[in-house]
Amino acid sequence: LTHDMMVAGVHWPPGEDAADLGWKLVAAAASDLAAMGAQPAGVLCALALGPEAGGPWQAALVRGMGQALGAFGLALWGGDTVATPGPTMLGMTVVGHCEAGAALGRAGARAGEGLWVSGHIGDAGLGLAMVQGRMPKVAALVKRLRRPVPRLALGAALVGRASAAMDVSDGLLIDAGRLAAASGVGLEIDLDRVPLSDAARALGLDPLAAVTSGEDYELLFTAPAGARLPAGVTEIGRVVAGAGLQLVAHGRAVPLPDRLGYEHAV
Repeated sequence: LTHDMMVAGVHWPPGEDAADLGWKLVAAAASDLAAMGAQPAGVLCALALGPEAGGPWQAALVRGMGQALGAFGLALWGGDTVATPGPTMLGMTVVGHCEAGAALGRAGARAGEGLWVSGHIGDAGLGLAMVQGRMPKVAALVKRLRRPVPRLALGAALVGRASAAMDVSDGLLIDAGRLAAASGVGLEIDLDRVPLSDAARALGLDPLAAVTSGEDYELLFTAPAGARLPAGVTEIGRVVAGAGLQLVAHGRAVPLPDRLGYEHAV
């Protein structure tokens, strides 16, 4: 079971397409199922709708949610909807299932294993810069931000192969730090091996910027040497004894940046 929330003015700016928000609400929560190797089952949604969320906005939100539910094989089981004078808040609980004892967790990484990631890193961060008007828009990169696709099939395929896993939501570095802490190990990450899309390379994206941006919703996982892994994944480092993160580039140590990713205010 996993739950995600989105708040107007925090997770999306004014004027954002409500259909995209509905899709992303489902996708972000379902990505946690992927990281556990779970099969999707159903959802409960909690919607607190502010003054800006009128009838057409609500219809678009429901349309986007429906598209995502259908795409990811999730049933809408129920939930609750209320009005609020404050900002609109969207919540989604997603439920999945797997064989007893087979769920992937964050605590199984062991020294000597490889560190892997799926897909490409940094596209959503570029999409955010474009939505914020800091860069000219590239449709494919904006779509990676607004319509992420959780790696459900990959997560299921990693059961019995990966030793630890989580999804990359707040940024590869900050999430890698969480996996390392849960497993009681260190992680060495080679920035030269971080997979960037052709579009990101064409824009000159720095790998260090890529690994500190968020909302990629790719899977980050560890696996023993020689493990038979699905296609579409890249080895970006290794598990080492100790604690924390180590970065290398061009064969040399690189200092950790001050900001590892998105920090949630508490």
